[in-house]
Amino acid sequence: MRARRSLIDLDDLSGDELNDILDRAADFEDTEPAPLLKGVATVNLFFEQSTRTFASFNFAELRLGAHVVNLTPGDMSLATKGETIEDTALTLAAMGVRVLVVRHPEVGFAQRVAQAFDGHVVNAGDGAHAHPTQGLLDVFTLREEFGSLEGRTIAFVGDILHSRVAHSTIAGLQRLGAKIVLVGPEVFLPSEYAKPGIALERDFDAVLPAVDAIVLLRIQRERFAAMPLSDAEYVARYQLNAARVARLHERTIVMHPGPYNRGMELDDTVLEFAGWRYAKQVRNGVFVRMAVLDFLVNGSP
Repeated sequence: MRARRSLIDLDDLSGDELNDILDRAADFEDTEPAPLLKGVATVNLFFEQSTRTFASFNFAELRLGAHVVNLTPGDMSLATKGETIEDTALTLAAMGVRVLVVRHPEVGFAQRVAQAFDGHVVNAGDGAHAHPTQGLLDVFTLREEFGSLEGRTIAFVGDILHSRVAHSTIAGLQRLGAKIVLVGPEVFLPSEYAKPGIALERDFDAVLPAVDAIVLLRIQRERFAAMPLSDAEYVARYQLNAARVARLHERTIVMHPGPYNRGMELDDTVLEFAGWRYAKQVRNGVFVRMAVLDFLVNGSP
């Protein structure tokens, strides 16, 4: 049974710890880091394709001085020899690995690994459940933009049902006092998602003038056996385009966890909008993941 801290979702962090990680990320943005993970063996286990998260964790680990090994399913005995993930975790711990970064399509997979691994596990995305470091970097980006998030209104638009990013980011934003509006059709946003502090809206146009930030989400087609809504209907009702951008307040920013789909959830107008923050999110991801790794390995101040 593991004895060290892991990050499976943002619920694992207290309010003070969440702010501590955000403050560390700001420090890493401003100052070249010391080798805080010098000699620490870190393994990235990615069972799903990834560009942003995979590269970001690699940069974060290397900048902190860690020893990094990247493994894909084809590299591991569990793919062909019947080994369980628990066996793999035990084996890697015995080799001296101290940190595992895990992405997998199965909900709860990272938690399974954490229960078997005597080290630190970071959930880099498990199914439609959670993606805590993406949530943290989104919160960090918003905090940099607005300072305090108390009372700020953040709208999430799209396939919220299957978005592990939305689930984690919303949890972090609520801890910091933000108001949440979820926007989308019933098939992507069930009515039961309405909770204290979380409003539901089916009409995207109705929320445009009143929000401080919009987080666009892609439709995760890979999680549907058959699409319940046509592309044309979604574009007409929920795409952020030139007409809708024109209705935003000048202070409003637009974010996307990526990958974004031109012509679906947004058009090229958004990519030219002064409030488009996608590149800033990607950049911030390195600093936030450095902060998470430093926090887990080296502890609180």
